Amino acid sequence: MSGGKTMWAPWRIGYILGEKPDGCVLCDMPKMDEDERNHIIHRGTTCYVIMNLYPYNNGHLMIVPFRHLSDYENLTSAELAESAELTARAVRALKKAMKPDGFNIGVNLGKAGGAGIDEHLHVHIVPRWSGDINFMTAVGGVRVIPQCLEETYHTLKEAFASVE
Repeated sequence: MSGGKTMWAPWRIGYILGEKPDGCVLCDMPKMDEDERNHIIHRGTTCYVIMNLYPYNNGHLMIVPFRHLSDYENLTSAELAESAELTARAVRALKKAMKPDGFNIGVNLGKAGGAGIDEHLHVHIVPRWSGDINFMTAVGGVRVIPQCLEETYHTLKEAFASVE
């Protein structure tokens, strides 16, 4: 095939062939006692911090309410406050552990808004570095994630525990 692109991502085969869970993965993961396996960095009172399993960049975190809801306006005052506090704490932890040059922070509401899991609200915190949109992305249309999730998990878990 002339001019075709090949990108090897063998770690995705588990997701592709694996059994798809019934229900909501963002509700189910914190119910398990497997935070490391599920890449849960921190558990708060109303929300938890988890690594995105299909990250835009290394260190891509999400703040997720324990309560299942999809509409931002239905967050309680406690959920709003804790999600904001955890977002700020995640930024501090990412700065300490990964030294990014900037961040993208946001919420994608609904499928039309770009939400991959639209039934359970979550806040994205994506660390950014000058030049992270390099030639691979610009020319090749390929994103490079230079560190495995497990290594990033341990780095961020330690950093998150050390910041308030």
